[in-house]
Amino acid sequence: MPESVYQMNMLFLSILIEALPFVLIGVLIAGIIQVFVTDEHIRRWIPKNRFMAVTMSCVVGACFPACECGIVPIVRRLVAKGVPIYAGIGFLLTGPLINPIVIISTYMAFGNDVEIALLRMIIGFLIAMIIAIIVSLLVKGDQLKISARSVQRDGSSSGIWNKIGHMFMHSIDEFFDIGKYLFIGAALAAFVQTYISSADLVSMGNSVASSTAIMMGLAYILSLCSEADAFIGASFGNLFPVTSILGFLIFGPMVDLKNTFMMLSVFKTKFVMVFVFLVAVIVFITLMIFHQFYLGVIV
Repeated sequence: MPESVYQMNMLFLSILIEALPFVLIGVLIAGIIQVFVTDEHIRRWIPKNRFMAVTMSCVVGACFPACECGIVPIVRRLVAKGVPIYAGIGFLLTGPLINPIVIISTYMAFGNDVEIALLRMIIGFLIAMIIAIIVSLLVKGDQLKISARSVQRDGSSSGIWNKIGHMFMHSIDEFFDIGKYLFIGAALAAFVQTYISSADLVSMGNSVASSTAIMMGLAYILSLCSEADAFIGASFGNLFPVTSILGFLIFGPMVDLKNTFMMLSVFKTKFVMVFVFLVAVIVFITLMIFHQFYLGVIV
C-alpha cells in the first residue's frame, strides 16, 4: 500500500474516532426530544413581542440539541401551529449551531481551545438574531409549501416502553441519515490533507475574504452534521486563518446543501432562495467586520 494511502486512512480514522461519540450523543438526545417534548411545550415560551420572540427562539434553539437535518421538520410543525416564521427561523439557525453538544465538540476538536468555541457561540448567536429580525421585517404571509397537519409524527403512542422504542428508532434513523455525511466529509478532509499541498490550498484563498468564501462553500457542499463539523474544520486550522475557519463552523450548520433541499420541501421556493442568500451575505459581512475590528486589534 502506498504511504500516501496509509496516511489518508489514518487521517480519516482519526477524524471519525473523534467525531462519532458526539454524533451518538446528539442523535440520542434528539430522539428523546422528538418523543418526550411536544411542540406545544416549546411554543409556550414564544412571546408576542417580535424582538422578544426572536430572542427567545434563539435562546431556546441554543439549548436544543438537534442537527440541521432534524430541525427542519420540527420548525415546520411549529410554524404550522402558529409560531411566527421569524421565531421559527431563529430556532432553525441556533439549534444546530450553538447547542451544548456542538459547543463541547468544538472545544474538544480544537484542542480544548475555549476561544474558538466562544467565538462560534457568540458570533453565531448574533448572526441568527440579525437574520431572524430581518425576516420579521421583510417576510409577510404564510411561507409553508404545504400544511404540516398531515405529518404529525410525534411518537405520542401510549405507554412508556412504546415511547422509548420510538425514541431509539428515531435516534437510529437520524444516525444513519447523518452518518454518511460525516464519512464523506472525513474522507474529503483526509484526501485534501494528504494529496493537496498546503501551498496549493492556501493559493485558492490568498486573502481572508477569499479563504472565508471558500470555507463557507466547502461547508455548504459537505453538509456535515453540526456535532461533528468542528473536527473537520479543525483539520484545516493550519491552512486558513481563524476567520475562515469560523466561516466554516458558522455557515455550515445554518445552511448546507442537504438542509436546503429539506427546506425546499417545506417552504416556498422563493423564500428558501432568499433565505440562503441572506444567510450567506450576513455571515460573510459579519466575519469580515470581526476580522477587521477584533483580530486587527489583538494581532
